[in-house]
Amino acid sequence: MALLGREDSGELDRAAPSFAWRAARIGTLRRAFAASLDFLLPPRCGACAEPVAGGAGLCAECWARVEFIGPPLCDRLGLPLPYDAGPGALSPQALQNPPAFDRARGVAAYRGPARALVHALKFHDRLELVDMMAGMMARTGAQVAAGSEIVVPVPLHRRRLLGRRFNQSALLAAGIARRMNLPHDAMALQRIRPTRQQLGLDAAERRRNVARAFAVAPSGTAAIAGRRVLLVDDVFTTGATVEACTKALRKAGATGVDVLVFAMVVRGETAAI
Repeated sequence: MALLGREDSGELDRAAPSFAWRAARIGTLRRAFAASLDFLLPPRCGACAEPVAGGAGLCAECWARVEFIGPPLCDRLGLPLPYDAGPGALSPQALQNPPAFDRARGVAAYRGPARALVHALKFHDRLELVDMMAGMMARTGAQVAAGSEIVVPVPLHRRRLLGRRFNQSALLAAGIARRMNLPHDAMALQRIRPTRQQLGLDAAERRRNVARAFAVAPSGTAAIAGRRVLLVDDVFTTGATVEACTKALRKAGATGVDVLVFAMVVRGETAAI
């Protein structure tokens, strides 16, 4: 490769301040545009829709009402336990009905502001919330995702995807994968038949509804086989959907599956065993 001559080097030295000035000017203009946009259309709380400062997120009042899920937890289901029973503690639910996946973790209980955030993204197109929610999920799931090799979202059926125009789980999965520096494949796992909305169904009905509804596409087998998968969804209710997805991923050769969601349905306290 040819080296710069003295004259060329001088030209670059003289041009450097000009480039720096232009970059600074562009940055200033961008910040001014963003400030103007915030003035005209101020960011609003993802839960109560009140104006908030500093971009998409939650107002202080709603933030204080989020019920974050923290230890002690059931090692398999990620449900909160009433007392610390030591490493690997399991809830009665995990012992009575061991899940197909290895471990599940969620950011917050699915009520109050956390539920409002999920609904704002899912049903009201608040796509600006994805970055904040994905960041919270990446921090919550850092430990269980330590051995993951690929991030895969719970898919929508193509009919529902056309109606909704986006898959919120895929958007969250992409943000999580970027933060964890992992590959992300939104097409490897597919919903091969339409299913009813899970809302309003009991646990048995939910399992029947999603049974054999998922499969790994032939083109996605190479991405899944021999790898540990981090499966991403927005909400964990009874676990029926992620169970069905896990079975499809394992059938395609996944060596393990961990689940990461934004919100989990928490019904009272869970005894530790």
